Amino acid sequence: MKFRKAEIQDLERIIELLSDDKLGTMREAFRIPLPPEYFTAFNKICEDKNQELIELDDGNGKILGCMQLSFIQYLTYRGGIRAQLEGVRIDKSERSKGLGKRMIKYAIQRAKDRGAHLLQLTTDKVRPEALNFYEKLGFSSTHEGMKLHL
Repeated sequence: MKFRKAEIQDLERIIELLSDDKLGTMREAFRIPLPPEYFTAFNKICEDKNQELIELDDGNGKILGCMQLSFIQYLTYRGGIRAQLEGVRIDKSERSKGLGKRMIKYAIQRAKDRGAHLLQLTTDKVRPEALNFYEKLGFSSTHEGMKLHL
């Protein structure tokens, strides 16, 4: 298994993974052909040096998981860099095999490699198993997050 940068030919699989749960089916529009907005977003992510769309490949080209890391320059923390982790997904058939843990450890190392002082993420309150998973990996709920859908 290896981690690699996402490629355009992987986009359908990534969107399939992102849409493969109760919340994902409400947010995503997985169908073939994919809506053009996904291609626009993918290209913008790939062009931005502060974005990494990462896949876990089984070594034979099958994508088992994906995640996105964003590196955000701040003035706080004396001009520190925060890494934001989003869209972490593991194929349903591959869950409970330690792959999620490997992905998070990889994300932590990537954040360190890029000089980030903090790796942050959000998880929906309707996913208590995800909250428990992240807590076991050392994350703590230190803030109350808020959203305003526009």
